[in-house]
Amino acid sequence: MKLFLGLMLLFSSNALASGSDAGFIDLTNSAVGYISLIIFAAAYTLVMLEEQLHLRKSKPVLLAAGLIWLLLGFAYSNAGNIEIAKTAIEHNLLEYAELMLFLLVAMTYIAAMEERRLFDGLKAWILGKGYDLRQLFWITGILSFFISPIADNLTTALLMCTVVMKIGADNPRFINLACVNIVVAANAGGAFSPFGDITTLMVWQAGIVSFSEFGALFVPSVVNYIVPAVIMSMFVPKEQPNVVQEFVEIKRGARRIVVLFLLTIITAVGFHGLIHFPPVIGMMMGLAYLQFFGFYLRKTLPRSLARKRAVAQAKQDEAALKRLGSVVPFDVFRRVSHAEWDTLLFFYGVVMCVGGLSLIGYLSLVSNVMYLQWDPIWANTIVGLLSAVVDNIPVMFAVLTMQPDMSLGNWLLVTLTAGVGGSLLSLGSAAGVALMGQARGMYTFFGHLKWAPVIMLGYIASIFTHLFINSAAF
Repeated sequence: MKLFLGLMLLFSSNALASGSDAGFIDLTNSAVGYISLIIFAAAYTLVMLEEQLHLRKSKPVLLAAGLIWLLLGFAYSNAGNIEIAKTAIEHNLLEYAELMLFLLVAMTYIAAMEERRLFDGLKAWILGKGYDLRQLFWITGILSFFISPIADNLTTALLMCTVVMKIGADNPRFINLACVNIVVAANAGGAFSPFGDITTLMVWQAGIVSFSEFGALFVPSVVNYIVPAVIMSMFVPKEQPNVVQEFVEIKRGARRIVVLFLLTIITAVGFHGLIHFPPVIGMMMGLAYLQFFGFYLRKTLPRSLARKRAVAQAKQDEAALKRLGSVVPFDVFRRVSHAEWDTLLFFYGVVMCVGGLSLIGYLSLVSNVMYLQWDPIWANTIVGLLSAVVDNIPVMFAVLTMQPDMSLGNWLLVTLTAGVGGSLLSLGSAAGVALMGQARGMYTFFGHLKWAPVIMLGYIASIFTHLFINSAAF
């Protein structure tokens, strides 16, 4: 192993000699750089083949991150500049820690709402209204658009997909169309809110776009969803689905948890806007709200059960008595364990891989081409197209790491395109990948691909809308 690393460093001697006075080493034309690129490309190929290989996406990027930083560590140690690499890796770890804790709190709240059957109640309410397929196509799409800014696009897409699956179990064509619509709507809805997607959260936490300035993307996001939805809806029949209605009893405290989540968001925004602390401090404080409320639910559970049991016995409601017998106390830490740990670890791998490639010097090369030689509007449009092929998280983190000198309008544009560009392909966003697994065989890569030209119309229209209504920001 040492012999192998020694040979690599020998091949990279020219790069080591070209380091700047600040101690940074240009490794872009070295064996270390080339091997790091190969490692990252191989890892991301495995990520893109997640559905076929049934290999969780966090595994290859975690390994890749470790290997890339191992190579960088040896390169910088050999040059006597290991402190530069240590500072860089600590900076990336801090970036990840802030975002991970933020997402962990948000995921815990969403898991708590699921446990309290809030989403099950919403599904039952939609199914019980007797809408036809075209109406349900619009309802699931519009709800996806407006729920994703708060509950994130992945959770929203999964929720609406379960509704669509129950409605159209015997109609694969409707399920495919409705799932495409949900993916587009969830991604578009997540683009105008810091809480709607990891990419928007990264931009907000970086302090580049303030919470209120995201509102400028609302109309372009609406256009991005409406244009393809109108065209696709013409292919949805106005027929009544065969749906068996079910009664769902929402558990005690569900609505109050929603209120606490909104209060947590306000707290995070307040910490960031009023005293300029990282929003994650407010989110962690918001986790305490949920913990105290969980304590209250546990302490008052016996009294609540006794009251409900008396009512059920008076009505001789055997079903209600049976439900009461299966009630378990609310546990916040069990909700924490239900967070999307694969997503959180994948995000760690991405941050560290991209941070490593940045230290090598590749992001500076890309930035010089895209943001100095090209018009930023074209560069940001290309970023959106890249996010359809490569997940938008590494693409956006790379842009933030490059820190190109752009106007607010262009930062809003790249936030929009990175968020909605993933809708062009089913593999381009977490929502699309998740729905291919949930609606396996009915919502597929090629089923989504045939609507890509229609989705592209929405993508182009949203960019022109942003350029027109937010022209003062450029």
